[in-house]
Amino acid sequence: MSDFDAIDSLLDAVGPEVALPPCQVRRELRERARLSKAQVARALGVSPSTLGGWESGRDPAGEVRTKYAYLLDGLNAKLATETENAAELAEQPMASGAAAAVTSTSSPEVGQDEDEVELLTVPEPCVLCGRPAQQRVAGFAQHLDPSDCQATPADAPTPPPAAPSVQAQAPRTARPPRPADGKGAAPRGRAFQEPSGPADLIHEAVHAALAEHQGDVEAASAALLKRAIPDAMRLLDETRKGARYDVIAHPWIPDILKKQTSKGADQVWEARPKWTRPELPPGKHEVTALDINGAYLSALKTHLPLGQLEHSTGFAHDRRRAGVHLITPPAWEHDAVLPNPIGQRNEPGPLWVTEPTLRLLLRLSGPKHGLCEPPEIHESYTSGATENLLEKFRIALKDVRDAAIAVSDGLTLEYVKAMYSKFVSTMGESNYNRELYRPDWMHIIRSQAFANLWMKALKAHDGGLAVVRAMGTDELHVIGDWRRVFPEGRSVTEVKVKDTYTAASGTEASTGQEQ
Repeated sequence: MSDFDAIDSLLDAVGPEVALPPCQVRRELRERARLSKAQVARALGVSPSTLGGWESGRDPAGEVRTKYAYLLDGLNAKLATETENAAELAEQPMASGAAAAVTSTSSPEVGQDEDEVELLTVPEPCVLCGRPAQQRVAGFAQHLDPSDCQATPADAPTPPPAAPSVQAQAPRTARPPRPADGKGAAPRGRAFQEPSGPADLIHEAVHAALAEHQGDVEAASAALLKRAIPDAMRLLDETRKGARYDVIAHPWIPDILKKQTSKGADQVWEARPKWTRPELPPGKHEVTALDINGAYLSALKTHLPLGQLEHSTGFAHDRRRAGVHLITPPAWEHDAVLPNPIGQRNEPGPLWVTEPTLRLLLRLSGPKHGLCEPPEIHESYTSGATENLLEKFRIALKDVRDAAIAVSDGLTLEYVKAMYSKFVSTMGESNYNRELYRPDWMHIIRSQAFANLWMKALKAHDGGLAVVRAMGTDELHVIGDWRRVFPEGRSVTEVKVKDTYTAASGTEASTGQEQ
């Protein structure tokens, strides 16, 4: 290809973008066609959460936009044709034989309940022969007159009678038999549950990796860690099925949440603890360094904004919303025994903090603790929020983690850890996760982990322990019988010992500065 041919090809590719219908119409077309987000996303080569963004206000670009427009045009044409056909059939009189069949089948004399036969406005394929039928019996479309039902060629077996039976209802999910001892029964109120769930995606990925690498655990681990981010997004999509809220994956983001330079940071302060007690009690002491299990996993339960952040000013805090807030933090007078809830910060004046940090300060200023004054809120970027947005995602990861620990399955354990830690670390400005751009969520989840550690320090202090150090998300050093205060183990509700050492009063302790 000559230089001019290449330029001509490039010019041919430049032009106006194909038009798309409004977001509400896109979603309506998909739902009228009875297509799930997962089905459409798979066909377009994107994730369901990305498709959800296109149905909520964001537009695709490039080749995928053309594909999406083609799909929507096709759905619109197909649905319009079906509507016209249904209108024509509705105008035609029902055949006398069919009417007699409805009357006969609806009669209590043949053992049918009156609500088992339903007349269809739009014909559906007969469950027996596949040809259009205008009646539905016990939830399945079928012909009531045998002469209308042409199921199979002459040499095929005679079809079963039209009356619904156990065999005729096979398309429904079979209910598992109840064990004789009553154990293992499905929870009450959860009818028609699928036998598998989100956790099975994790097990399937581990088994597939082991099979692909002929049982080589090290090679399987390397492969699983590489795919931890897309697998976490797939798990998120699976746990969002049937949810009340749509995740907006790429909303408008205020400038305070954007990096100031390519290698710099944004303006949000996460309040990461980096504190060492300035002076120990007199004498020598055995210090235990405790490790807080699954810190980021526990932090997934936090108040996350659902939609686009909206700006507001004023001193009131609305607990139904979440986001980031410009505050003047209160003075902290307990640094001798407890870390400052906003971390080690030298610069005075207002700063942008996340929802967990603000809620922690408000909690500590309340009547129960009375440890500080309330912070001054100057302005906020918030949206309607829920604490349970990632709860099913968190529970699925927690259950698999617990099961892996119980059977000493290190491969699955490391894979799960990579899934939730990389999920949190790449949802901001990252080239590794293009499906989710929520730096506000990233800061909020991290801050929740820091706030959780701070509350562990407060629990230790209130339990009579001397808190010596609090670092990051999972490191808490204490003096005293810590087993009276914290349960020991590897569960996310337990702690384990990372180290023990001896320290004496008068020993200089270093402190750090964090941003």
